[in-house]
Amino acid sequence: MWKTLTILAAALIFGFATPGKADFSPFSLLPFGSAQPAVIAKVSLARQVMEVKVISGSGEPRVYLWKVSTGRTGFPTPMGSYRPFWLDINHKSNQYEDAPMPYAVFFNGGYAVHGTDAVARLGRPASHGCVRLSTANAAAFYNLVRTYGKWNTRILITD
Repeated sequence: MWKTLTILAAALIFGFATPGKADFSPFSLLPFGSAQPAVIAKVSLARQVMEVKVISGSGEPRVYLWKVSTGRTGFPTPMGSYRPFWLDINHKSNQYEDAPMPYAVFFNGGYAVHGTDAVARLGRPASHGCVRLSTANAAAFYNLVRTYGKWNTRILITD
């Protein structure tokens, strides 16, 4: 009983997004010297890149750096620290005329990291608020989240 309550309390404290805390360190949740596997995706709105750090079970990090497109004027991408809550490999937008959102990793309401075929726009704001990647990179990120788990994934969006 107490163990269940403790787990629920931890989920309430750590499991939800913390908007406005873009400087939050996902490593603060890992014990010192921990070899806990994790995926940390840091999106820079200013640089229009996503740096993905994957920490394996042995503690060895791998880093990927991918161009993104985030929200254009009038359609901001929400800043903060999030955990993915839903994955959909072949999602179609409910809001924007069934626009394809392949390999969608939803992190805040209708906002997701997902693939796009508009690769010429990567590297500058162009979306309705989502974080767009090339479809190949979105597939890689989607598979990392599936492999390591939503609970072990953190998406940080900074200015």
